[in-house]
Amino acid sequence: MSSAATGAGRFAPSPSADLHIGNLRTAVLAWLFARATRRRFLIRVEDLDDRTADDVGRRQLADLAAIGLTWDEEPIWQSTNPQRYADVIDTLVERGLVFDCFCSRREILEAPRAPHAPEGAYPGTCRRLTDAERAERRAAGRPPALRLRAGVSEYTVSDVLHGEYTGVVDDFVLRRGDGVPAYNLAVVVDDAACGVDQVVRGDDLLASSPRQAYLASLLGHTAPVYAHVPLALNSEGKRLAKRDGAVTQAELGVPTAFRLITESLGWPSADTGELLEQFDPATLPRRPWVYP
Repeated sequence: MSSAATGAGRFAPSPSADLHIGNLRTAVLAWLFARATRRRFLIRVEDLDDRTADDVGRRQLADLAAIGLTWDEEPIWQSTNPQRYADVIDTLVERGLVFDCFCSRREILEAPRAPHAPEGAYPGTCRRLTDAERAERRAAGRPPALRLRAGVSEYTVSDVLHGEYTGVVDDFVLRRGDGVPAYNLAVVVDDAACGVDQVVRGDDLLASSPRQAYLASLLGHTAPVYAHVPLALNSEGKRLAKRDGAVTQAELGVPTAFRLITESLGWPSADTGELLEQFDPATLPRRPWVYP
């Protein structure tokens, strides 16, 4: 890698299950985008959720290395940085940008919301609670989540593959009721802390990028360059998942997995070096890859 390289790209798996062929394909694309733009490439293991496991995370790292991906620093495990998230939340609390939310998911889904608001968008139920109402709910024993008091209803990001994208920004969760930092907070805080200025991931996460970019702006950070790439789907048009028969690299073997990935991208290659020489974002398929 050139010494003139600046910034970083990353791949950030959650160690809740072994990587399947679709996950590996996205990892390869994240690596290609970073290397082609002379950025560092980092790995972040997103292990905050209690459904994750260290042994799964280690297998994921081994699979990424086996397929030929390299990274420039030791992988970061989110669970090792609790104070990083706590400090940011404290700052937002001091700025009056956080409120307690006692709503269950069911209550949010069943609550009336503004016309055209997407299903699941927070309807603002707890935003205007009085001190007495908050005390009453706390006394009932339901631990509150912390939500961002958003100052906008939508935000626009720029994506390499999708162009300008404007999406909903609601009062999204920063910390869950069980005290675990929420994804939308952790991803922004970690990317900023590690100098990540390029985010390549599946296009199922495109809708979350306006929330994250907006939060980054509140924290004084520049939003990263986004590239939301097409997913791998099964023959029924569903996202690949282990429960739907998605196969892992261990089941396929490394040579077969690598061949399938490079062929799906239209750049058949013998190794990652050859693949990088062929890489051209302009020719990246824009439609999902159907496997098998």
